[in-house]
Amino acid sequence: MRLRTRGPLTLGALGAAVVAAALAAWLVFATLSAPWPLRATTVVIGEGHGVAAIAAQLYQERVLRYPFALRFLARLRGVALDLHAGEFTFAPHQSAAAILDRLVAGGVAPYVRVTIPEGFTARQIAQRLAAMGLGSERAYEQVFLRTPLTIDGQRTVNMEGFLFPDTYDFDRRATPRENAGRMVAQFLRGLPPDAAARARALGLTLPQIVTVASLIEREAKVDDERALMAGIYYRRLELGMPLEVDATIEYALPEHRAVLTYRDLAIDSPYNTYRRAGLPPTPIANPGSASLRAAFHPQSSPYLYYVYRGQGRHAFARTLAEQQANIARYLK
Repeated sequence: MRLRTRGPLTLGALGAAVVAAALAAWLVFATLSAPWPLRATTVVIGEGHGVAAIAAQLYQERVLRYPFALRFLARLRGVALDLHAGEFTFAPHQSAAAILDRLVAGGVAPYVRVTIPEGFTARQIAQRLAAMGLGSERAYEQVFLRTPLTIDGQRTVNMEGFLFPDTYDFDRRATPRENAGRMVAQFLRGLPPDAAARARALGLTLPQIVTVASLIEREAKVDDERALMAGIYYRRLELGMPLEVDATIEYALPEHRAVLTYRDLAIDSPYNTYRRAGLPPTPIANPGSASLRAAFHPQSSPYLYYVYRGQGRHAFARTLAEQQANIARYLK
């Protein structure tokens, strides 16, 4: 009777072994073979996705032919919880094992966090975005400096002044024009609700107010002087006096200079506010919220002049004689 029972058990065990071997062979085949993708494929894996969701996504995007193989291999290796989010580019004909290795190693983050400081010019922003791998500097300059905007019914020369300084998470796949659009949209959101009315009350257009804000941004060092400077600019405009803002000269020069010379002040440029009355043709930088607020809400004062006196502060003067005395005192 033992002989009769052993035969079927042995055959059953053999059958199970055959099935296990077949399954193992299939898993090896599925793990190591990969007819997909036929070409390099870029996939963005979102945060918080588990191995099953990742395998399904790779199957749908024709990167992985057998989702079960990836799930099985990840659990077999004990790395199911070690798969990274990010942007991955998979070469053609990669095996499930190779795909898993890439997921564990990590990809390129799909978003790049970039901080644009207050007072950066469009060219400086272009340099920073290019340095972060978000496109070429030339492409950004083309968009920033050759694309006019319509702000409160007024057409601007370009985007200078309207690229809001902030911290952004830029999508690596976005174009320079799309990224520029995000910064302009952020600028528009940051304007006060009564911006257009305030501009009209000051006798200027909204883009001109932004130009004033850019002068404040480049000249002021501390917040409590911004509104005072705004008041000086508006008063000089009303009197027909040249603004005489050093920062406009710096903007006109081909490269930044820490110290201006009298020769620099004689440069022939529409941005030379020593030689030409009125505002420059565009903003000279991209102002932040504090400078925009000051431009919309200037502080009245008897002052017409100021000079830097050190430690982030300026000396203000009512007359040219007072200004010359301050210059002699602080610019030795």
